[in-house]
Amino acid sequence: MLQSTVIDLHCHVLPGIDDGPETIEGSVALARAAANLGVRTLVATPHVSPRFPNRPEKILGALEQLRARLATEELALDVRSGAEIALGQLTEIEPTELPRLCLGGGPWLLLESPFNATGPKLEPVVQGLHTRGFRILLAHPERCPAFHHDPAALQSLVQNGVLTSITAGALVGRFGGRIREFALQLIRAGMAHSVASDAHDRAQRPPGMASELQQAGLNRLADWLTCEVPAAILAGTEIPPRPEASSAIGVSGHRAWWRRGRSLRVSSRRS
Repeated sequence: MLQSTVIDLHCHVLPGIDDGPETIEGSVALARAAANLGVRTLVATPHVSPRFPNRPEKILGALEQLRARLATEELALDVRSGAEIALGQLTEIEPTELPRLCLGGGPWLLLESPFNATGPKLEPVVQGLHTRGFRILLAHPERCPAFHHDPAALQSLVQNGVLTSITAGALVGRFGGRIREFALQLIRAGMAHSVASDAHDRAQRPPGMASELQQAGLNRLADWLTCEVPAAILAGTEIPPRPEASSAIGVSGHRAWWRRGRSLRVSSRRS
């Protein structure tokens, strides 16, 4: 059971600007479902992509609309600004706009892991953003075919300061068994740093993290993944050390599974 303030760093809760809820009523229903599941802080992360080329003004306008409605509904949920940025869209964003897309106004950008089999070269992109003072959180790397083919590439990014955010539903097989296995391998190897809902609506892509973590046998890491690390990301402070959890998830012997030549095929299911 989660003991601290639960923070969902990745949720498509804003109305009418991406593939999340189409209406404010749908956004309120999603927010209420998240609050009922114990979430106290929710970061709105609409897509910023070729399909959904959202800009800060549009995102903040939708955010204020949702905040006002939640206040009317007397729903105690702290909704903060953010975005899920596609790599190919970074060149279309003005330098002055990029800080306004960070998670909760801090230094961290949420980048969407690529869904194609080869993937663009992430290293120079990350290095350029780091040089400009940004920190990088990668969304759902467990669904990235390029990382399935070459997990060592993800390890290199993590060693250079990138953090990763696993989608809670992946831990219980909602995206397929292979993706579930890869997500758990990343956690065992210490290459996962947070768990988020990546919710899009109340029913088909619902919020929720605690139940999924419990089903996956990750209770001993739950607070770190959904409370402690997310809080540090939003505050821009040092990431807390990961608690010892080897007895709970079988870390021993799994840190370099890819060095044994193992790779996985993965579907290209998006969002």
